[in-house]
Formats: sequence, C-alpha cells, structure tokens
Amino acid sequence: MEGPVFVRPHRVHQLNEAPLRNDGHYVLYVMEASQRSIHNYALEVAVWWANQLRKPLLVFCGVSGLFEFPNSRRLRFMLEGLVDVNENLKQRGIRLLVSKASPYEGAKGLSQQAALVVLDRGYLKRQRKWRNQFSQEADVTVVEVEGDVVCPVETVSQRAEPYARTFRPKVMLGLDYFLEKLPGQDLEVWSLEVEAGGFEELSISEELERLNEGVAKTNAFPKGGEIEALERLSRFVSERLPLYAELASDPGVEATSGLSPYLRFGQISPVQILQRIFDEYPQEDPNVAAFVNELVVWRELARNRAWYAHDYDSYDGLPGWARATLEEHAGDPRDYLYPLEMLESAQTHDSYWNAAQKELLSKGAIHNYVRMYWGKKILEWTEHPRLGFEVALYLNDKYALDGEDPNGYAGVSWVFGAFDRPFPERNIYGKVRKMGYGSLRRKLHIDKYLQRWG
Repeated sequence: MEGPVFVRPHRVHQLNEAPLRNDGHYVLYVMEASQRSIHNYALEVAVWWANQLRKPLLVFCGVSGLFEFPNSRRLRFMLEGLVDVNENLKQRGIRLLVSKASPYEGAKGLSQQAALVVLDRGYLKRQRKWRNQFSQEADVTVVEVEGDVVCPVETVSQRAEPYARTFRPKVMLGLDYFLEKLPGQDLEVWSLEVEAGGFEELSISEELERLNEGVAKTNAFPKGGEIEALERLSRFVSERLPLYAELASDPGVEATSGLSPYLRFGQISPVQILQRIFDEYPQEDPNVAAFVNELVVWRELARNRAWYAHDYDSYDGLPGWARATLEEHAGDPRDYLYPLEMLESAQTHDSYWNAAQKELLSKGAIHNYVRMYWGKKILEWTEHPRLGFEVALYLNDKYALDGEDPNGYAGVSWVFGAFDRPFPERNIYGKVRKMGYGSLRRKLHIDKYLQRWG
C-alpha cells in the first residue's frame, strides 16, 4: 500500500492484510510513543490518509497500561504534554480523545468505525505485544509509523549489535537520508465532535488539578510538554552545546540537554532536534559530534537491543562472559551490604551515591555520568549480581521519568557488562568494568553536584 512521499517508506509498516473500510467514519491514530503534535511522523501520515479518504481524523491516547510502575509524577508530566497536543490539534481541526482506557482497548473499540488505523512504533515487549495482537484481530488496515528514532531500526541492522563500535558506522550511514522534514498539512475534513465509541473522556485539566493537589512538586522536577521541550532545545543549542564535548560528563556543570524525559514520552522528535542543531552548527563540530553520539548512536543502540534481544530487560540478557565473571565473584566479601529500603531512601555511607539517589527522587533523573557510578555501587552493595541488576532496574524504572524505556534497560545492563569488553579482574566485579569514588573526584566541579543534591 503506497503512502505519502514526504516520509521515507522505511518508516511505514503495514501490519495486516485487512482492507481499507470506505464506509468508516474517520481515520484513527492511536498515539502512544509519539505524544506530540509537532514533527510527528505517525500524525502526518494519518492526516495524509484522512485527506485521501476524505474523512475526519480522530486521535486516541489511552493512559492505562503504559507503565509497570505508574505514578502521579509520570502521569502529570504526560498530561502536561497532552495539554499542548490538544490545543495544537484543535487548531488543525483534529479531535483528541484522552481516556483512562489502555491503547489496546482504544484501538480495538474505535477501529470498528475507522476507515484506517495508524499506530506509532514502540520497542518494548508490552508495546509490541498489544500492537501485534490488535493488528491480527482488526478487520481494517493497520499501519505503523516509526518516528521516534532517526534511522528506523531494521534499516540499520538485522541483529542485536553487541557494541557501540559495531553499531556506530551502520547508523551514521543513514543519518542524512532520514533527516526528512515534514510538511505542514491542512486537514480537509474538520470534525471536533467525532463520536468516541462509548469511551469515557478524561478531562486533562481536571486530572491535572487533582494531581497538583495531591502530589508535591519539587523545583527540580521538569514540566512536561512540547512547548517546554522546544524551549529547552533552544537553550541547549545557544548556551550548552558549545560546552558539550568538554563538560557534559561533569555532574557539577549544566551542560547536558535535559531532553531525555521529553524524548521518552515522545514530546519531541530526535529528527527535529538534529535539524535544529544542524541549522546552526556543522556536523563535524566536536560538540555536535559528541551529542550525536549520545542522541543517535547510544539511544538507537538501546532500541536495537530492545527490538532484537528478547531478554533486554533481564540479568539473563547480559553477555555470557559478563554473567560468568560476575557469578564467579558473587561470593567475594563485600564491605557494605544494603537492603533495598536503605538504598531507596538514600541512606548509605557514601555521600556521592546518596546525592545521586536524592537527585533521582527529586528530579526524576540522575546525571548520566553519576548514574554509572550509582549503578556500579549497587553491584558492590548487594549480595549477588542478579539481585544488584534487579535493584538498579527497579529504582530506575520506579523513579526515573525516562524509566521503563530502552535507554534505561541499556544503561543498567551496561553497568553489568553489556556493550563493554572485559577488563583486568577485580574483587566483586570480576572482569566487568569498575567505577569508583576516584572517577567522580576527578571531575572538576563534582563538589557543586554534592552541594546541590547531598
């Protein structure tokens, strides 16, 4: 089935062989991974199809079943984003229905009156499960559009790449080709009163008011939404990007983009980020190259792993050499052992680790360099590496805004040896890379980090 020419065909995947339904009342877009109205490939494909079929467009966003660890802060961040989406879609004549139902329930119920269904692509097992189940059950054409990576996963590699060094040349090969710009399209058939098929609509404003009354919001906790994401991008490009290569790994300096949670919720597109940067800086600029390495190479390597490695989120998914050496040293004496409750509440002897955990609790994130130290110490302070893996993943998934995401699973796995090589053998770590107190102390501004969070 041919689609719009303004999107690379590699982004569009037809998931079933069911026909278009010409008597359908609308085109349906189930928004889950790409929660934005700007530079959203799935949305623009849906608009194109609505115009081809002369139908209105209904966008459904279900807020149930998105997380194993749902919490009010995540929900608030997401709903703040949907405020922006709703306003922008309204101005284009597009109806947004936000419901307490799950994406699968919304897709299944609303597809019965749809001429065509568009999905965005998710990489986690639970996201793929409901998409596959729905597309097999649906009696209408289902199209999936991959818009939250620069290079579609299957165009880069057909396997789980073991290292960034094997993945980097493959993903960089397609970088320029997949930086396609999306045209602004007018929807030809407006209808903001599309029937919602019996789904009870969630009032975003009322739910946000309830959440704001019931949940304390720290000054460090970010505001959600594509407007905020674009403002952060502007500040990053003008103020922080020139410092990125030198200072992004220094926890005491504000040199990172701060865009991770916005990427996690699909509130900004990685293609949009790169287009903005490349408009102002050459690609060979060392700061740009360092940022591209994080945004494209490491972020998309995490999605490659989630797509091809079924056990991407488990200790058993670590490289064989890493598991073997960790278990060989599992009985090594440990200077400290902490139960989960003490780790969760930042009550260890290590002021730097406590600061990292407090940043996670307050901000929903840990500076990336410190997060490596945070994870390595969990390995040291738990009775077995398998338990350490599970504790690190639990804390990250429960408290990080970008938790329960391919990046989080890849980051925790790296701590335990994934994407890495064997190092000289040490107590507890075996041949897995060690990171100690001295690594932090070498950072010029680490005391500022400790003052801020300790």
